[in-house]
Amino acid sequence: MERPSLTVGIEEEYQLVDPDSRELVSYITQFFAPDRQSMTHREFKPGLESSQSQVATRLSRTLEEAYEQLYQLRRTVQQQAEANGLAFIAAGTHPFTSWVEEEITAFKRVYGSDEDMQVLAWKLLTFGMRIHIGIEDREFIIDTMNVLRYLLPHLLALSTSSPFWQGRRTGLKSYRSALFQDFPRTGIPTHFSSWDDYEMMVKTLLETNCISDRSKIWWDIRPHPYFDVLEFRVFDVVPRLEEAIALAGLVQALVAWHWDMRQKNMTFRVYRRDLIVENKWRAIRQGVEGLLIDWGKEAEVPMRHLGEEILELVDPYLDDLGSRSYVEPIVRRILEEGTSAERQLRVYEETNSLNAVVDLLIAESRVSD
Repeated sequence: MERPSLTVGIEEEYQLVDPDSRELVSYITQFFAPDRQSMTHREFKPGLESSQSQVATRLSRTLEEAYEQLYQLRRTVQQQAEANGLAFIAAGTHPFTSWVEEEITAFKRVYGSDEDMQVLAWKLLTFGMRIHIGIEDREFIIDTMNVLRYLLPHLLALSTSSPFWQGRRTGLKSYRSALFQDFPRTGIPTHFSSWDDYEMMVKTLLETNCISDRSKIWWDIRPHPYFDVLEFRVFDVVPRLEEAIALAGLVQALVAWHWDMRQKNMTFRVYRRDLIVENKWRAIRQGVEGLLIDWGKEAEVPMRHLGEEILELVDPYLDDLGSRSYVEPIVRRILEEGTSAERQLRVYEETNSLNAVVDLLIAESRVSD
């Protein structure tokens, strides 16, 4: 079997905020107005809420190319926001804005979410990141999804950026993940025996009017509804550009590792969904500072140790993919110093100010001109 292309695409959702009040602002429709040609490119699109902007890179052959694209997209959003007296933030939730006060955008029918989900959609004032890896063989897409489900909690732990909600410290590191679990067809997917098995499930959902189209399956990892891509959806969006790229490179290397393992006629045990869900809850609660279960050993292990094991796993592939400098030092720094969630909590503990937390997020999300 020929190795997949392993192209990389990244989607991110951003918050638009008033730098004085630090509150979310309902401004995204103006970003997409006909006279704002810089914001009508296909790489930009509105989110469900009127304070949300969503960007998507094209599929890139290298992580360096993905970095350049994401840098330019963030820079464009930043410049557009600043030209209108606003700022943008890349984080899973806003620390204190209430979802009750937010408007659903005029673009809502693109998603259909508010009609289908009612108050659940209105409440979903959250912001995520999705990573796409090009895999042309559909059977390998399913095989990879079955195997890499196991590592979704570990990947989430590396991206947590939503410890606050409506002005309260939640006690969780990824409150975004907890909120999104209210939606149907979310979370860890079940095991599929083949592409046909997966397609049969989708066909059943379509024919019974459970979904209007195949994009309404929102698992943490899924075959892309329209392209030969495996989509990783478990992440909070992260403020620092280099951390977003590191996570994309880590996912790319994990897919390369899995492909190489298959070429050597080796396998990785496929674990029960409910066991993986237990680890996801631990990642939501404690992030990199917590203990996850090593289900092979049936023992609690610090996430920081498991993160080091993942780096060892992908180490042989980083040079081949040209991604070592983007991945290894940044992931190691996250493991040592924590994620955005830990940084937000430290600032809050030092200042007792959610405004200071927003200022931190604005500063970390900003890219240099």
